[in-house]
Amino acid sequence: MQWNSSLLSVTPAVSFLSRCVSREILSQEEIDSASSGLSPAFSSQLHMAEQRIRTQRQLEQMQLQVELLQVEQRSADVSHSFYLAPRFQVLQTFCAHLQHLLKEQSALRRRLARPLGRTNLPLRVHLHRSLVELVQLLLDFMDTLEEKLDAVRRGPALGEELAQLDSAVTQLLAHVVEVEGLSSRVLQRDDL
Repeated sequence: MQWNSSLLSVTPAVSFLSRCVSREILSQEEIDSASSGLSPAFSSQLHMAEQRIRTQRQLEQMQLQVELLQVEQRSADVSHSFYLAPRFQVLQTFCAHLQHLLKEQSALRRRLARPLGRTNLPLRVHLHRSLVELVQLLLDFMDTLEEKLDAVRRGPALGEELAQLDSAVTQLLAHVVEVEGLSSRVLQRDDL
């Protein structure tokens, strides 16, 4: 196959490089490696932008890989026999304990075997609103009871906290007196 020389125009740069290769000043590999980079016609800002885009893509790929690894780790933790064996053992111990209780307590067995639907008391429609209010009052009572129990539990520590507060107040008053004395001295010096 022969090239039609009329279709190709040889630039002075190409002819110069071909002469350098023929005289073994440069090798073809050096020219190829130099031309694979950016030519001087492009700015360094374009080169920096391409690098940023390349690093951004690499970062996104790494983030995706990290997310996939995290999902695999979470699913592996749940299904791994190392984590499931202790849970199964505790569950088996609990079931054995319940079976032992049921064997001893026939009344408990009968009560648990009864369906829950039959044990509920029927409630007339006109009392539903009162039942809702009663449940709300019960919840409020439980909240206030918990607050009062917490206050009673904190009772012994409250005396220590009050003593610390009193000592802090006395220290603050001592500092106030000291600052007042210093301010009066400064005012006397300004007058002199």
